Amino acid sequence: MVGAVTTETSAAPAGSAAGGAAGPARPVPVAARLHIVTGKGGTGKTTVAAALAVALAHPRRSVLLAEVEGRQGISQTFDVPPLGIEETRVTRTAGGGQIVGLSVDAKAALLEYLQLFYHLGRAGKLLERFGAVDFATTIAPGVRDVLVIGKIYEASRRRADGRHKGAGPPAYDAVVLDAPPTGRIGRFLSVNSEVAELARVGPIHSQAQSITELLTSDTTVVHLVTLLEEMPVQETLEAVAELRAKGLPIGAIVVNMVREPLLDDAALDSARGGRLHKPSITTQLQEAGLPVSAGLVDGLLDEARDHAWRVDLEREQLALLEATGLPLVVLGALPDGVDSVSVRELADALADQGMAP
Repeated sequence: MVGAVTTETSAAPAGSAAGGAAGPARPVPVAARLHIVTGKGGTGKTTVAAALAVALAHPRRSVLLAEVEGRQGISQTFDVPPLGIEETRVTRTAGGGQIVGLSVDAKAALLEYLQLFYHLGRAGKLLERFGAVDFATTIAPGVRDVLVIGKIYEASRRRADGRHKGAGPPAYDAVVLDAPPTGRIGRFLSVNSEVAELARVGPIHSQAQSITELLTSDTTVVHLVTLLEEMPVQETLEAVAELRAKGLPIGAIVVNMVREPLLDDAALDSARGGRLHKPSITTQLQEAGLPVSAGLVDGLLDEARDHAWRVDLEREQLALLEATGLPLVVLGALPDGVDSVSVRELADALADQGMAP
């Protein structure tokens, strides 16, 4: 079954994150084709990766959207059957583009690697029968990540005619990877450079070195998804430092699920200091036809104070993100949850802020 993202809704303006995010930026190099999306669990990185794929698929572009953790987040986002190791179209876009989904499996990637580079199709299946493939992909340190990234590398290099060398249009105009979380992203992306150091010569060295060159080139960018909360922001800052130290290119920080303050700055200041006018609040409640009690008014004042403190915290976290010098892209919260329409709205917001041509 193929889903469809066809709703022609205009993206809402990005607005301000907790009252003060930077305006639209151009965070993505024009040459970027491989977009790696990471973020702490719960920040919505899979939704952002899906929305980015939709944005990049306009107009009439083909985008591969791959996941590597086996959580089937892509199929849930687009409401299609679970993805397998075959590249499968999951949606078309209103502009005539398409998104192809893939759930990368380390075992399948190893067998494909043996066939592509060593022509060991039958031997690979024999190794699988004897359990060698399972051993290599689950026991040997780092091998799983090497194979998973290798599959993404292969897809990004593949031409429309199925070959990997020579002239011709690429199979995909862009590749979006829903990557491991920020706590693991540095190790995940640098594992091939470590392999190249261990294997000084031969095809394994050459392959690992080629993958490292791709990941550190202008054609690759890593985007970090966060919320305006202390733990996600701290993980984001640590990931930024690690990626920079490893020479990996960073695209943008996507501040997700942002809600506008319910009160203006003057009211927030009054709420923070406990100076909101009780009689005015009582009158407004009565005019709205609500039963009013002293307990209700006091409860509302407490909530207003907590809201002001929450806004203060978000602004502090936003300032920390701005201090990285990286472009910030702001996405609003989805009150009705994630579906094909809301993913398209997020895609429009990402495009408006420079994350897609």
